[in-house]
Amino acid sequence: MREQRRRPTGRSRRAFLQAAGAAGLVGLTGCVGSGAERGGNDGTARDAPVSILAAGSLQNALSNGLEPAVDVPIQVETHGSATVARLIDEGKRDPDIVSVADVALFEKPLSPPWHAVFTSNAVVIAYNPDTKGGKRLAEAGAREWYKTMASDDVRIGRTDPDRDPLGYRTLFTLELASRYYDDASNLRRKLLKQDQIYPETALISRFESGSIDAAIAYRNMAVERDYDYIDLPDEVDLSNPEHEDEWYSTVSYSLPGGQTVHGGPISYGSTIRKTSDAARNVFAAHTTGDYLDEYGFLLRERFPTYEGDVPQRVKRATVQSGGNRPAGAQSMLGSAPGEPSSVVSGGRS
Repeated sequence: MREQRRRPTGRSRRAFLQAAGAAGLVGLTGCVGSGAERGGNDGTARDAPVSILAAGSLQNALSNGLEPAVDVPIQVETHGSATVARLIDEGKRDPDIVSVADVALFEKPLSPPWHAVFTSNAVVIAYNPDTKGGKRLAEAGAREWYKTMASDDVRIGRTDPDRDPLGYRTLFTLELASRYYDDASNLRRKLLKQDQIYPETALISRFESGSIDAAIAYRNMAVERDYDYIDLPDEVDLSNPEHEDEWYSTVSYSLPGGQTVHGGPISYGSTIRKTSDAARNVFAAHTTGDYLDEYGFLLRERFPTYEGDVPQRVKRATVQSGGNRPAGAQSMLGSAPGEPSSVVSGGRS
């Protein structure tokens, strides 16, 4: 079983990110190598920003990691992925690129003709070591975190399962942990309360305000803010494709619209909705960039992989931008292909 991880010495990244702000809508102007400009063949205006509507957990990576890799203006808006899907499905947003934290949302309600699976993640227990509750959690470590979190002395934060995949993956993790640990049972009932729910884009920032001691979060959310976190067993953290059949697929959650999402390895997906040279180049940098590793996401050798009828010009742009990552860039998870993260049944979210 993996133990808790320590944040890097100092808090320079956290200070930088605080200064950058935690707003969900971020306008960016940056520069990248291809020199491609929006416009030309498809009639779009030159220098118009490429818009990205994305999962909240991608916010800092896109705002502070992707920006140096592109030479056209980009505009990033982030929400929980289920909200992203609803905004597009209801006609309230029409971005050039959409990226979600669960590729199941590309089956319903979005149903694009193709998408790329480009990164993964893991569910961890992030905590603030400067609070009383956080110190107690640090002492409990990877073997007894669930006992400490069941105490009223530890204030827990999580996200809404009806709005984003992290919310329902939190429920999956607790159900799997109840099965994994011999002395744990019904952790969802013991740990979770309605007043623990915060927006995904503001969850970890609650540490700074002192509102919570611990958060059930994605690994990247703790890494990019230099917070300590406890690694969970592979059978529990939804990161390892080897445990999909026996563990992850045994849990599920029904979204308000009738869509049932089943557990699976975490897989982030992206697609281009409005094609242009600029969008293709931004998409290529977005889905192949090493910035994803720097911001705590998990990379596999074969990422990105594709589903559906992928345009050849998209494939060429991706190969030119980096193609499949070399073996040295893969994560501790090895070189498993980008498998779908969920199986969906029922109606629309």
